[in-house]
Amino acid sequence: MASTTTDTTTSSTSSSSSSSSTPLLSPPTPPPPPPPSIDPKSGFCAATQTFRSLLPAPAALPPASLPLSLPSFLLSLLPSPPPSSHPALIDAASGRALSFPALLSQSRSLAAALRRSISHGDVAFVLSPPRLDVPVLYLALLSLGVVVSPANPVSTSPEISRLVGLSRPSVAFVTSSTAHKLPSNLPTILLDSPRFRSFLQISESYPTVEAVVIRQSDSAAILYSSGTTGRVKGVLLTHRNLISVTALLIGPPLSPPPPPATSAGATTTTLLTVPLFHVYGFMLCLKSVAAGETAAIQTERFDAKRTLAIVERFRITHLALAPPAVLALVRIREAEDAAEDVSSLQAAFCGGAPIGTDLIRRFSSVFPNVRLIPVSSLTD
Repeated sequence: MASTTTDTTTSSTSSSSSSSSTPLLSPPTPPPPPPPSIDPKSGFCAATQTFRSLLPAPAALPPASLPLSLPSFLLSLLPSPPPSSHPALIDAASGRALSFPALLSQSRSLAAALRRSISHGDVAFVLSPPRLDVPVLYLALLSLGVVVSPANPVSTSPEISRLVGLSRPSVAFVTSSTAHKLPSNLPTILLDSPRFRSFLQISESYPTVEAVVIRQSDSAAILYSSGTTGRVKGVLLTHRNLISVTALLIGPPLSPPPPPATSAGATTTTLLTVPLFHVYGFMLCLKSVAAGETAAIQTERFDAKRTLAIVERFRITHLALAPPAVLALVRIREAEDAAEDVSSLQAAFCGGAPIGTDLIRRFSSVFPNVRLIPVSSLTD
């Protein structure tokens, strides 16, 4: 992996989001043999005219009655002590990195600072371009039982006003480039301000954060989806919903295989070219944290040539793409003999919209050693 500037600030502060030595996921079980009426190769059932999945079942979830937040669940899966050989997050543009200890320390410090003004059940609107501190913010808010509601930062002021009307937040986290889009009567906190940066550092003025009792049935996020028709809708997801998505992403068949034996010291590194306000980027980023992997966040506008250079620089193993990005990468590989070394790349996720079979075929022809994995309906 290319050299990075890593923030390794640590803290001894304990909180309800500290990692547990006992994982809350049980190992997945192989599927039972299909009944005689089900085709063992395709899973098609002649009696019901439906298909049944032949894949291994996801890992068994924690009991639904167990009080558990998404951050506590994520950190229960993280190795203890957290990995020190590679960072948790990388800004793919600047190379700045955040270590696992720093990620945990900053999220706890931020939770302690925010708890004085925001509480369980409140809604926090997030309107920000991709930044390293956005995952930190998500973990802090979710650990307090606050409902996270991120939106597209390029939305217009009227569009934002409608989303604010849907989610009814008590506070908004914005940047200096997006703050003007919010209704003037909504309290805001600037992510790129000295005040917010001070929240990420441990201070004796912050009260000790006592454990917030969060039920899995409690609301965790309001994510926005266009659905199949009509205007954008707010989709309310519980901690249980997001725990289930994490279990799906972290288990077979979507979990990455171990790095090849030939790449000594390699780690799974996923480049997120998809937005963190969308369920796709939201969940893949947090899943990477739980798995002890590295998530590289593309903080600049997508460019296919630049993306290939990032793959080479950081030895990216997995890509998170939308279909237009897949097409752009295919076109640039078809049009030229690309000089970038992308031999580290093992798989690419594609979601946010359907992908055609012709594009899948073209992708496989120019990236013959890369598995393309369609993902969809994560909000649902």
